[in-house]
Amino acid sequence: MAAVALAFALIVPTYPNYDSYFHLNWGRELLDGQLPNLEAYAAPTQHPLFVVLCAGLDALFGGFADRALVVLCVLSLVVLVAAVHRVGAACFGEGPALGAALFTGSSFAFLLYAARGYVDVPFLALVLLAAALEAERPGRGRAVSGVLAVAGLLRPEAWVLAGLYWLWVGWRRWDLLALAAVAPVLWTLSDLVITGDPLYSLHATSALAEELGRERGIANVPRSFVSFLADTARPPVFAAALLGAVLAYRHRARLRALHVPLALFAAGTVTFVGTGVGGLSILPRYLTVPAVALCLLAGYAVLGFTTLPPGRARTRWGRGAAAAAMFGVAFLAVKAGSFAALARELRFIERTHQAVVATALDPRVRQCRPVTLPTYRLIPDLRFELDAPEADVRARSQIGAAAPGAALFVVGDRKAVKRFGQAAGVSRRFNVPPADPAFPALNDFLLVEDRCRGGGR
Repeated sequence: MAAVALAFALIVPTYPNYDSYFHLNWGRELLDGQLPNLEAYAAPTQHPLFVVLCAGLDALFGGFADRALVVLCVLSLVVLVAAVHRVGAACFGEGPALGAALFTGSSFAFLLYAARGYVDVPFLALVLLAAALEAERPGRGRAVSGVLAVAGLLRPEAWVLAGLYWLWVGWRRWDLLALAAVAPVLWTLSDLVITGDPLYSLHATSALAEELGRERGIANVPRSFVSFLADTARPPVFAAALLGAVLAYRHRARLRALHVPLALFAAGTVTFVGTGVGGLSILPRYLTVPAVALCLLAGYAVLGFTTLPPGRARTRWGRGAAAAAMFGVAFLAVKAGSFAALARELRFIERTHQAVVATALDPRVRQCRPVTLPTYRLIPDLRFELDAPEADVRARSQIGAAAPGAALFVVGDRKAVKRFGQAAGVSRRFNVPPADPAFPALNDFLLVEDRCRGGGR
């Protein structure tokens, strides 16, 4: 499986998302002996270990660090699926473990996150690795807390898991409390050193959510909780997980380490509610941990009958599972377009990336500064390709429509214009390309107006 995933990552040309390109640029700043500028315009939330990881990839691979990051995240998905199998086998048995691994590995959301180099995939791989260690030997202690401490430097959901684990094993275990505190302490210290505000990540994330007009607030949590979980896990898996929870409760005397999927679901739920209370963006990515817990329960619902001895109960459960499987196949047939949509999205990403690369090689763009874009959307991508500091690549939505330098405009198909030429709360006047034929498009997506010399080609 790892070989297939590696071949996919190397052959299929896909590239990181906006947040990940920002982390790659921050990693370069670290390598240049500078502190990452977390206060850059429309900067995402920093994830300290991800910044360090991106710096290491850039040191090793240079201009190919973006592709290396995608490869790493695709391999992390393989680790995630293997860890889910280990948890499922320890809690429910081999059959349910295979089902849980299949449900996790076939999730459209997880596949897209891996293909776009999201921090969530290596984070989930670490969390499920810790879960596997605990499920296989409950009360393992430092090994589990140590892995969660590393995961907590990628996403704060691991802080809740580490705290719950400390309470579960025993609140007198001060070594586990110290490990649970490592990630939040290091995260706040990095914020303090870089910005002077130990809670900068929290404050900046809340401010950015407000600026971009994203859905937030505790009132939106209940509806989003159900819809996001169902979308991430997929509706049949979500429904099977509900049944799996009932079956697991009924057969709890036969099962082991049920506290592990329960803790995964509870920690993810607490964190998601916390984002609403804290005024942060309410995003599907914040429910990936409970979504994996649902995959574990769904695996038990569909294949748990294989763990029963021959008899009436096993036969009835098996028939119900067969009916559920037929429903799942029908759902996949109806939703087959989702995988076609993933393929189209990957092709679109490749085309836009090649347009950014071609733009970065254009002499007018390389020799004229600053390079300006209508919105913040493509800033980190172009900065990475130009290997340019923040001051050299700006958004006209920040500095004004008449900004000097090489002014780039998003042209071409409507999808490109909508995604990269527009943004929430940004006037469309920042992406009005010049009508003068002296400024032909550089490629399918971008046109440049050279305002340094006032001329075109």
